[in-house]
Amino acid sequence: MWTHILGFTALPHVGGIVGSLYTRTEVPTWYKTLKKPAWHPPYRVLPIAWTTLYTSMGYGSYLIWKDMGGFTSAAAVPLGLYGAQLALNWAWTPIFFGAHNLKLVRQITYFI
Repeated sequence: MWTHILGFTALPHVGGIVGSLYTRTEVPTWYKTLKKPAWHPPYRVLPIAWTTLYTSMGYGSYLIWKDMGGFTSAAAVPLGLYGAQLALNWAWTPIFFGAHNLKLVRQITYFI
């Protein structure tokens, strides 16, 4: 049971760790130059927020998996939608920070 909880909870962080490779070099240079709204939080809170979000998302997917009896046909739609959302979420960081493609990021954000 604990291995399932840890696995589901850790999975979203894989993309977060890969995404951090892009943000480390881009935040002090390119990202700093972007015009941001006044309500934008300080950068130092973003890693805390994303860690909380990814952990919550992973645990939520575990609860769906558990309540629906594992990888069953009943769980296929909610876990499939979660997987698609997670993939788009993971793609956002390399596209934004790596490719600096703001138009594509807007389109992806619309679906997330």
